[in-house]
Amino acid sequence: MQQRPSHVSGRRRAGSPAAAGALAVLLLAAGAPVARAGPADAPPGASAAPAAAGAAQEAGTVVGGERLGRPTVQVAPRPGAPELPAGLTGRSWLVADATSGEVLAARNAHLPLPPASTLKMLFADTVLPKFDRSLEHRVTPAELAGVGAGSSLVGIKENLPYRVEDLWRGVFLASGNDAVHVLSHMNGGLAATVEQMQERAEALQARDTRVVTPDGYDQDGQVSSAYDLTLFARAGLRNPDFRAYCATRTARFPGGLDLTTGQRTAFDIANTDRLLGAYPGLIGVKNGYTTNAGATFTGAAERGGRTLLVTVMHPEQQSKVYDEAAALLDWGFAAAGTVEPVGALVEEEGEPAPDGAAGDPDAGVLPNAAREADGAGRQAGHAPGPAGWTAAALCGALALWAAARIRVRRRVRPRAAGAGRPPVAPGAVAAYRDPAAYGSAVPCGAPAPRGATAVGGSTAVGGRGRRRLARRARGLARSARARLTPPGPRRR
Repeated sequence: MQQRPSHVSGRRRAGSPAAAGALAVLLLAAGAPVARAGPADAPPGASAAPAAAGAAQEAGTVVGGERLGRPTVQVAPRPGAPELPAGLTGRSWLVADATSGEVLAARNAHLPLPPASTLKMLFADTVLPKFDRSLEHRVTPAELAGVGAGSSLVGIKENLPYRVEDLWRGVFLASGNDAVHVLSHMNGGLAATVEQMQERAEALQARDTRVVTPDGYDQDGQVSSAYDLTLFARAGLRNPDFRAYCATRTARFPGGLDLTTGQRTAFDIANTDRLLGAYPGLIGVKNGYTTNAGATFTGAAERGGRTLLVTVMHPEQQSKVYDEAAALLDWGFAAAGTVEPVGALVEEEGEPAPDGAAGDPDAGVLPNAAREADGAGRQAGHAPGPAGWTAAALCGALALWAAARIRVRRRVRPRAAGAGRPPVAPGAVAAYRDPAAYGSAVPCGAPAPRGATAVGGSTAVGGRGRRRLARRARGLARSARARLTPPGPRRR
């Protein structure tokens, strides 16, 4: 079983892939140490709201702002603001701007309630980056044991192989607890996965969440809140694979063996999210229902370049969870610029707020990219020496040359759309992705484009191009050091 390192993420890196690859090669060849940006390296002008919220939490106040801890409806309308929807019955709900993190309105946002299958968002955010999507895993009987009675199942069969990407479709579309159990066992077991999920929740400052099972099945003491579920959705959507899975409406899922032909069968599965495909611009994210939790739903939708998040927990009737979520989304889009925020979605602990969070459409969605690019050329603890500055200058020139050369090659030798790729499986649909924030859409079930890694991200250049670039970089670095190093006694 092959695992991806735990630090690997599906988040897109900032800047040109070729420039980033050239930068890394040159710095390594020149021997210059590279330091990652930490909390002290927050870009100038970064919003202080998440940091202030974290400080307030340490002082014993409410995460995201004091008003979010109140049981009554919290909204701060300006003149001309639309009225909140009438007849909201959810015991807890929240609507927020996904980019800026501003909470537009809420009720009982931190009330701990059973989360049902919406907890699978935290499970996916924790486990999804660890496995190559094309990895095949043969399911054992032990991995399917212990699935709770009455659980929703996708229909996994023991002693048969499944690709990781099929298992994740089982999690997101069918809310399959059997798929969650298999992936949890691949991740080291149920107990280890629960522990990792709790650690992830704490890192996201989701302080209302207590994880007992990875699938959200009812257990004593397992709770979350509308605020925490919204944090999980926001964090998960920063991973393009998470975003693609939760946006998939239908797919083909591997079945058992046909006793007559001996061939593997397949069947259609459909997303149980009733707003997906019905509400304009809906991206996902996850619904849930148990007898104890009632209905829960967290959704994300985009309209006019703006992305909103909404969570509704335990309305009076199960079917109302979708109606109330849609009504809150409609209100949120109509209320743009006419309400003051009543709180904020905090950033992950230890991560500074993105620069320009209030206006940059990419800010707050992929915060690591800007910081890693900003810190890529820094040295730890001291200013770079002459060789370091020379390497940095050479790096910039060569990176631009490499990026331009690759673009020219792509223009000269365009690849026909879909050339060399097998057709998408019947029943699969194109996964929605925001082109501005996540790149172009890729049909669910289609292989990754040439040069792309298995889980998000992309390689900088091909193998031969990378070796040529590395040789050129080493030669330039040696020349720079030779010019800057004073002459001394020769060694024999």
